[in-house]
Amino acid sequence: MKRIVPFLVLVFIATQLHAEELKQLLNVPYGTHPRQVLDFYPAVSEKPTPVVFYIHGGGWRGGDKKTNPKAFNDKGISVVAINYRYVNGELDKSVQPPVKAPLHDAARALQFVRSKASEWNLDKTRIGATGGSAGACSSLWLAFHDDLADPKSDDPISRESTRLYCAAVNGAQVSLDPKELREWMPNYRYGAHAFGLPNLEAVIKDRDSLLPWIKEYSPMASASKDDPAIALFYGGEKPVVGSSPKDPTHSGIMGVKLEERLKELDVDVVLVHPGQLHPQYKNSTDYLIDRLLN
Repeated sequence: MKRIVPFLVLVFIATQLHAEELKQLLNVPYGTHPRQVLDFYPAVSEKPTPVVFYIHGGGWRGGDKKTNPKAFNDKGISVVAINYRYVNGELDKSVQPPVKAPLHDAARALQFVRSKASEWNLDKTRIGATGGSAGACSSLWLAFHDDLADPKSDDPISRESTRLYCAAVNGAQVSLDPKELREWMPNYRYGAHAFGLPNLEAVIKDRDSLLPWIKEYSPMASASKDDPAIALFYGGEKPVVGSSPKDPTHSGIMGVKLEERLKELDVDVVLVHPGQLHPQYKNSTDYLIDRLLN
């Protein structure tokens, strides 16, 4: 017994020290721009933890990474919340179209987090993205886009994967293509700022020349059969394709069309809206906790 007690005391002390080391880290730079920073909220665990990767909304023109990690931390899931460059900020002229800035910032932040897996006690294979509106669109873009990792890069962060384990999003825009968006919702008018244009009519007028960008930065355009599990949550009114909803920017009509596409590809998808509830998942938090822990 005399040998066992000191050993147990040492184990307790080590556990307490580990917990102390895992305090939250705020405004950690993942790039050189003032908005390329993230907050890390660790869950205390003896084994590597899954990660919720939170991307804030605000139309890529505003918003902030502030979030409450408690629901995830209490379940043993760490949280990372990122800021990113705005499309209407002081961008380098080489960043074209403007939407490339927030999307590639999200990818770089994800790679940075993976590079910290050992130091931050993270399971880099179980990262789920989430966010609302533009943050949801960015999350889906990461989920569907081909891996941006560069295995031959001299930069170890660039060698990390940008692929996700899952994504659960709220009020997501699933496309930046005005042609299909207007077919789904005649009153749709959001997204021109992604390409540095004043309104959707200007995007429609120049659609042929913009098509490479539209395909590259529209999440739905990159969807493929090897994509991770997706959960889509929408509020507002029951979606009816072809109608003009009160809030087309966040309408569940987009979720209906993405669900159709993902089912064609046999990708695991959950869609929740006022006309279609789910027996297990009331919101994105429920989904992420279940998916990341099972």
